[in-house]
Amino acid sequence: MFGGGRGGVGFWGRWGGGSTSPPAPASSARSGFVAEGGCGGSEVAWCLLAVTARSLPVAFTLFAGAPLSFHSRRLALRRRSRRAVAGGAAGLERSGCRVIVAGFVAGYDPKEFEEKWYAEWTAKGLFSPGPRREGEVPFSMVIPPPNITGSLHMGHALNNALQDILTRYRRMLDPAALWVPGTDHAGIATQNVVERQLLAEGIDRNDLGREKFIERVWSWRDESGGTIVEQLRRLGVSCDWSMERFTMDDGLSRAVREVFVTLYEDGLLSRDRYLINWCPRCETALSDIEVEHEDRDGHLWHLVYPLEDGSGTISVATTRPETMLGDTAVAVHPDDARYKDIVGKNVMLPVMDRPIPVIADAYVDAEFGSGAVKITPGHDPNDYEMGLRHSLPMISVMNENGTMSAEAGKYDGMTIEDCRAALVARFEQDGTLERTEAHKHSVGTCYRCHNVVEPLLSVQWFVEVKGMADETLKAIDDGRTRFVPAHWEKTYRTWMENIRPWCISRQLWWGHRIPAWYCDDCEATFVSREDLTTCENCAKPLRQDEDVLDTWFSSALWPFSTMGWPEKTELLERFYPTSTLVTGFDIIFFWVARMMMMGLRFMGDVPFKDVYIHALVRDENGQKMSKSKGNVIDPLVIVDEFGADAFRFTLAAFAAMGRDVRLSEKRIEGYRNFVNKLWNASRFVEMKRDEAVTCEMPEKLELATSRWIRSRFAACARDVRTALDAYRFNDVATRLYQFTWNEFCDWYIELAKVYSDEDSAAGVETRQMLTAVLEQLLRLMHPVMPFVTEEVWQGLPTSGRASGSIMQASYPDESGWVDEAADCEIGALIEVVRAVRNIRSEMNIAPKVELDVYLSAGDTADLLRAHEALIQRLARVGVVHYGDAAPEGSSTALAAGAEVSVPIAEHVDVAAEVARLGKELARIDKEIGGLDKKLSNESFIERAPAEVVAKDRARLESSRQERETLQASLERIEALGSSR
Repeated sequence: MFGGGRGGVGFWGRWGGGSTSPPAPASSARSGFVAEGGCGGSEVAWCLLAVTARSLPVAFTLFAGAPLSFHSRRLALRRRSRRAVAGGAAGLERSGCRVIVAGFVAGYDPKEFEEKWYAEWTAKGLFSPGPRREGEVPFSMVIPPPNITGSLHMGHALNNALQDILTRYRRMLDPAALWVPGTDHAGIATQNVVERQLLAEGIDRNDLGREKFIERVWSWRDESGGTIVEQLRRLGVSCDWSMERFTMDDGLSRAVREVFVTLYEDGLLSRDRYLINWCPRCETALSDIEVEHEDRDGHLWHLVYPLEDGSGTISVATTRPETMLGDTAVAVHPDDARYKDIVGKNVMLPVMDRPIPVIADAYVDAEFGSGAVKITPGHDPNDYEMGLRHSLPMISVMNENGTMSAEAGKYDGMTIEDCRAALVARFEQDGTLERTEAHKHSVGTCYRCHNVVEPLLSVQWFVEVKGMADETLKAIDDGRTRFVPAHWEKTYRTWMENIRPWCISRQLWWGHRIPAWYCDDCEATFVSREDLTTCENCAKPLRQDEDVLDTWFSSALWPFSTMGWPEKTELLERFYPTSTLVTGFDIIFFWVARMMMMGLRFMGDVPFKDVYIHALVRDENGQKMSKSKGNVIDPLVIVDEFGADAFRFTLAAFAAMGRDVRLSEKRIEGYRNFVNKLWNASRFVEMKRDEAVTCEMPEKLELATSRWIRSRFAACARDVRTALDAYRFNDVATRLYQFTWNEFCDWYIELAKVYSDEDSAAGVETRQMLTAVLEQLLRLMHPVMPFVTEEVWQGLPTSGRASGSIMQASYPDESGWVDEAADCEIGALIEVVRAVRNIRSEMNIAPKVELDVYLSAGDTADLLRAHEALIQRLARVGVVHYGDAAPEGSSTALAAGAEVSVPIAEHVDVAAEVARLGKELARIDKEIGGLDKKLSNESFIERAPAEVVAKDRARLESSRQERETLQASLERIEALGSSR
């Protein structure tokens, strides 16, 4: 009888008294195994195999008095006193022997362990760097603070998983590792959230008033602003939560005011009229990063401007006809021969009937359109710069609410859309409109409300950052800060060399209010570290600036404000500059650059030594994830379904430098299988363990298999550490996977089975090595997969390993264990076994059939004589012949420099195998033909999405390779038939 459910054993057998009732589900990860009723080793073996055949490795106990045979010892049965078995149980019966598996979880269940271990880590303060120690090598990072309005998405998941891998790794190297968490107040986003709540209640924020509105925002923040922090914990991130910061905390607010006032006192901060990004819906200035650009279908209107002297006309084009009301020049390229005679003349601006000059500027592209462009300095950033160069008037024809201003003449008060329609109609009537053509162009929109953003002249606060930007470039040049990958340095340099003054004021209520006060009587301006109420010149009341600071202004101070600056704290002395910043490329200029400028200006040193730029997370087809496409993957859903360890490992495995992460649930499912592989391997090791086993790695080893696995682990540890130090996360994951699955699980565990149940010295050494290598591997893997490694590690013997958590254990570095002789010896054995298995597979010979093997004479044969038992066990071989000629009808392969021949004539039905391979070739030929035809169709190549074409091409290549393998097998079989 078989049955069961999630979390339990998954089956049960016949119970004493004939009962077939299923047991209760297991509640513990560990298992007990009870055999009673005079069980011999063979009966227990049968029952155990029935269990392990379902991939349910167990540890077990015999009731006292049960006879044990040799087979019992091979199965590592441990005598213990009779006791009740805790937790759920399941059993099987054979020949009067009842075997009970108790308290067992079928495979690794992350839900059982993740919450438990995270709670224990945080309760014990294991994420803290602890007190300062002499000789310590500190490591520190600050988290890119997510907005308090946000929820966890794939970008956050990748960013924080990589940071956590680095932090856990460095913490195991030296406990002085600090990872500072926190959140950003996100001025515009948060104000919009609360405004929408108020509107739903029928309340306008202006009716509520500034003070009450701010109270409402703080209330929302206290209730809902910590959502993303709790979600980050689900990933297992090991931030020092006692250091959690918020950009509006009192200490950080003090730092913000100190920086503002100091910049003002140093003459680097001023209030002036400047062209900025303006959102008419939110009625605030926006930073460049807060403007999202999207391609939209529009029109290009070609207009004719007459020369003032009546000698001709000049044609210009625009995507925004309404802005022509603010034109103050027409520009041409200085080398454009068509316009040399009219540069310096005036044209008459239609509608406004205002003379404006024709100027020459190298910015103009003479090849585009007519080669002449209208210049509106008040409504275009490039035109604004040109206006400064040529001292042109700056005219603003729009209001902050998105209507036309008095400067627009009779169109004053119209909406932008109505004004555009009216102007186009007039141009059609009076002949100003030369022609209209369809035109797709990039349109800037507000990242929150998605309304079109207008360049607008406005009085704002600006920071002159050119000098600070130059200092950051010097820090890059002398190596104080480096970018990884290095090519991002070029992007950074380009931005910093062309930097413009930074507009830092925002027309919001939520944020750091600008510490500037104005006297309306004497028109004095005061900037102060303390709040002011009275004018020191005329003793009249002062009013504070209504604006708040750009959110990026406060986050630019993040690396040092979070550690207590402007006070000279021990944290700053110990952990500044930080070691690494992990972030996305999209905020290099808007955050990384500003932290560099502020860190050098106020701390006298760079804020971080390394800037690791990770890629974007896309779907499996390389498409950007978006709700509209329906291809968004929710990280929390993934964690619920597959576990945090599998998810983190997947992110690391695909985080190759310079390539976006292509994610799919199938890939995550594959790494869940990897987690289960590690879990089941640990259960096998536990089953083989006896009371003498410790976690200590033996210094002297007799077995070549022991020296080999220790050497292979040392090579893996070396490669993983090298990759971590170089931020090659995908290499870390690949190397861990290769060693764990292939070398440890697939090969060493199979090799160990030959000796592990013996009472001999070889058996003792093998059982010790199984546990010692597993313990080292768990530490090596812990930064990437923290939960499963902690759970398994806690079940290992305490002797020979660190106490407490695996987090407090040292990171493996055993390069002295590399053993080239053992690598060569066991490597040759593996090649020979693999060659025999391949022959068996290609010839379709059943696994149960014992085969003879002939090894050609030479060094390989001599090397492998001592391992004949291993070859026989792993390759299912009967007799191994050394140096003898192989009989006719043998299949031969080259392995480790030797010929490996297997007599197969008596085991192969040539006719049947030829027929089977013929059918397979016909199938693959049909598939290749279909793909060839599809990919030869130019119409398909042009119309199909690029990812579909790429997938079909990959399938075609794979099918061709499969055909080559099938053809080679067919030729060998046919040759075998002709030799009979």
